[in-house]
Amino acid sequence: MTFTQIAYEEYGQIRVIRFDRPEKRNCIGPVTHRELIEAWTRFKEDDDALVAIITGSGDQAFCAGGDLDAGFDLVPSTPEEIAAHNRGERPGILGPSRWTDVYKPVIAAVNGAAYAGGLEWACFADMRIAEEHASFGVTCRRWNIGLADGGSQRLPRIVGLGRAMELILTGRVISASEAQAIGLVNEVVPKGQSLARALELARLLCTLPQPALRSDKEAAIRGFGQPLAEGLRIEAECFNRSIHQPETQEGLRRFRERDHPDRIPGQTPTTPGLVRN
Repeated sequence: MTFTQIAYEEYGQIRVIRFDRPEKRNCIGPVTHRELIEAWTRFKEDDDALVAIITGSGDQAFCAGGDLDAGFDLVPSTPEEIAAHNRGERPGILGPSRWTDVYKPVIAAVNGAAYAGGLEWACFADMRIAEEHASFGVTCRRWNIGLADGGSQRLPRIVGLGRAMELILTGRVISASEAQAIGLVNEVVPKGQSLARALELARLLCTLPQPALRSDKEAAIRGFGQPLAEGLRIEAECFNRSIHQPETQEGLRRFRERDHPDRIPGQTPTTPGLVRN
């Protein structure tokens, strides 16, 4: 597929999936929907792709949601399609937003407005780096359009039910600084710097052994909201799958032989924030 409304960029082991309709505030229409499915399929299936970054073109919007000029073109309309969507047999309204099994790290570089479906895509990521002029809101509230791409489920998991309900019910738009204060955003950076910061973080993630990183993400995603006993069962399943990987044996060797940068005196640690006495 040749992309026309998104960009799929490769930076070594990092993939940048960019909403690329700046003239439409990077809104998602039927073509964008199909291209997003293709892009995320590529990322999932590419063994060389370790981290994905979501961002938008221009400096006005990360993504302002669904393209309302497309009307109901994205919405299931027949009884059969509605039933299939209800059963979870469709990827989402605005791309594959209903996928829950992307266990590689995903970072959102929020370079402007993240509204409605755009906020939902920001919540699809594991971490959000926002530029100081970015803003967030369930702005579809004013048009009587409900959340359909995970916002009612992911937003409460990120910021807590009370904060999420305020945003969902009122449609209030919040700044990047307020988003950081409530835990929606991990870090605020100057205008124009979100992608650079996300790439920096992604490069760090690429240096880490991948099996345990992915199995820990899987355990956290699958176990969230489950009873503790079930969460611990999922954790055990994921741990037992990763612990016998060759990378684990290499990690133990590096620990024992003290040849990891975090353990070599006089060498700069690679783990962020690590302080050596």
